[in-house]
Amino acid sequence: MTDTRAPAAHTAAKGLATIVGFLVLVEFASGVLQGYYTPIYPQIAEHLSIHEGDINWFEAAQLIVSALCIPLLARLGDLIGHKKVLLISTAVTALGSWWLAFAPGFTSFLIGWAIQGAYVVWLPLEIAIIHRRTRSSGRQELLTRRGAAILVGSLELAVIVGAVTSGLLVDAMDMNLLLALPAVVVTAVFFVILAGIEQAPGEDSGGGIDWTGLALITVALGVLMGGLVMLRLDGAGSALGWLIVVASFVAFAVFWRFELNHPEPIVDVRLLSSPAQWPVQVTAFLFGIPVLGGQIPLSTYAQADPTERGYGLGADPAFISTLIGLYVVTLAIGAFTLPLTTRLLGGVRRALIVACVLVGVGYLLWLPFHDETWQALVNMGIAGLGSGALVAALPAAAAAAAPPERTGIATGMTNGTKTVGGAIASAIFAIALTATGSLDATSEKVAPLSGYLTVWAVCAGASFLAALALLVAPKHAFSDARDVLARTVG
Repeated sequence: MTDTRAPAAHTAAKGLATIVGFLVLVEFASGVLQGYYTPIYPQIAEHLSIHEGDINWFEAAQLIVSALCIPLLARLGDLIGHKKVLLISTAVTALGSWWLAFAPGFTSFLIGWAIQGAYVVWLPLEIAIIHRRTRSSGRQELLTRRGAAILVGSLELAVIVGAVTSGLLVDAMDMNLLLALPAVVVTAVFFVILAGIEQAPGEDSGGGIDWTGLALITVALGVLMGGLVMLRLDGAGSALGWLIVVASFVAFAVFWRFELNHPEPIVDVRLLSSPAQWPVQVTAFLFGIPVLGGQIPLSTYAQADPTERGYGLGADPAFISTLIGLYVVTLAIGAFTLPLTTRLLGGVRRALIVACVLVGVGYLLWLPFHDETWQALVNMGIAGLGSGALVAALPAAAAAAAPPERTGIATGMTNGTKTVGGAIASAIFAIALTATGSLDATSEKVAPLSGYLTVWAVCAGASFLAALALLVAPKHAFSDARDVLARTVG
């Protein structure tokens, strides 16, 4: 009998190479979006005539939208097809990107920035596309991992390209035109997906979407952010602001109770609260604070003029691009050396704990050492090594602590909890970096040094708390999921 497995595998691999080639362009656009704006945050604040601390509200709004997009669009991809949802999310991202190019003020820019957050689901959808296309290859998991590695590598390269491009062009181009360049890239990618990726046969499934659960989590996050906005406007002594924050906790409790009783929850809270899973998810949440919430403050601080403010590095956008490039390189080193550090340290848990400590030490060093450029490079290099290891290891750790049929949900939840942590941190940092507690255009638009010290202290503290969370995880939490199936979820 003729063995057809080898030809089938060869055909699948050849077709996969074409698909991955198109998806690389999608991830390149994602990297451009993630790196392009960071060097020019102060210039965006000046363009909009807003306080530099208010830039953090853009990030908070986008991260909240991203956190809500992840479960909804991922589920929708299973229902109507991953390519269709990839096209939808790309179209929404392009809309948000064009919106930013012509937004005249704070509120309109905030809306565009939030809409742009739909790109967060690209990578999970791309991996799902690769996984489905390699089903008959006989090497599905191997080919999926290889494809994912190529996509992540292109993403990291594009972050550097995006950062360098904006840093070099910011002084030579009109801000509206400068902001239009990412929109051009995303629009082009929409047509790449449309023409280059075919809808796989049978790429849909039965079931439905937990719209009530999605509405409840939207309300809870919205109330929380509303409370933080009130604290931003009226100051930390606002009784109404704190009352709204407390009300959000009640809303989260209602959401949690509803999801416990839902057969197809938008967020699998039973898995989230299992003894082996919650330490990983708490770590992801806390990690989101420095890796997502701490980036804008670093950019604005580095470009602050020390002769005018008494603090800052006085860096120009071109140097910020270089700093981002070096940071991304350390991220890559931390990620690619994870297998080695895991073996040297005797296990995944120890490697994760060391990574959390490195992030904490990196941000802790900012407190005494923030006056020289070399100090910034050392601080971010240390934090970058730990961050890269965590980015690479947390999804795998979540999968290892979940039953085989729930690994996709578990890995998606690490991205979601990390995003929520970053969103909340961005809002809190916006409060910390506000000198006057007001959005009044006549108020002082520079942040106090004490605000930056608070940001770095919170980032360091969150990282150390993440290390403690990993310490209390059960010993079997990072074992192979098949060996711990009966112990991970009751």
